[in-house]
Amino acid sequence: MKIGQFFSVPIAEFRLESYEALNDDLRALFLEKEAEGDKYRDPIRRDTQHGAIFESRFNVFDWPDEPIRELAAHVHRCLASVVNQLSDYSKEEFKQLVFKYDAWFHITRNGGYQGLHKHENASWSGIYCVDPGDETPDRPDSGAVRFHDPRSNANYYVDAGNKRMKLPVHYGSYQIQHEPGKLLIFPSYLTHEIFSYVGERPRVVVSFNSMIHVRPNDSKTKNSSDA
Repeated sequence: MKIGQFFSVPIAEFRLESYEALNDDLRALFLEKEAEGDKYRDPIRRDTQHGAIFESRFNVFDWPDEPIRELAAHVHRCLASVVNQLSDYSKEEFKQLVFKYDAWFHITRNGGYQGLHKHENASWSGIYCVDPGDETPDRPDSGAVRFHDPRSNANYYVDAGNKRMKLPVHYGSYQIQHEPGKLLIFPSYLTHEIFSYVGERPRVVVSFNSMIHVRPNDSKTKNSSDA
């Protein structure tokens, strides 16, 4: 028997080795920026955001701070490897790709959460965990991200023949708990939500969207695929 897997949704997971020093620096930097209030806060409060959430402006990867430069380089290497592995570009074609990024940080305090949403106007999105916050054994879903099946009619009819299918053909939703140094990369069309965070220590993550284009032959652009 041959079974093909069509319409698959890739979610890539990377773990940064020796993340402690970087995450400490990022956490301190973001808390410092949060303390300055509206200077770094995105002016749009989205209707999916509830409770104590600070969302920065979307230019974080443009900051000159060394921890930001290190994180941006890590994200770029990981995303480039995902695109390279999943696409059929030749080596020369891949070198012509240009990656553009919008990136922002979230600081979530007790009770903050984000409802169902997706990231429009991008091909890939991601979340890097700086600090997942406090562990709450009685609330294992605290601050977790849940991805939802984009196949809207996948569960149109459910019976014993399909309700217990395993990944990657499982349907419904898939939940992932953030951990320090973990980077998730997923297609931007994938609807997801962040469960209510319970804890005293702030939960800190960096999110990004990426738009990838082919570099014109006569231009020299940063963030190319061979960076």
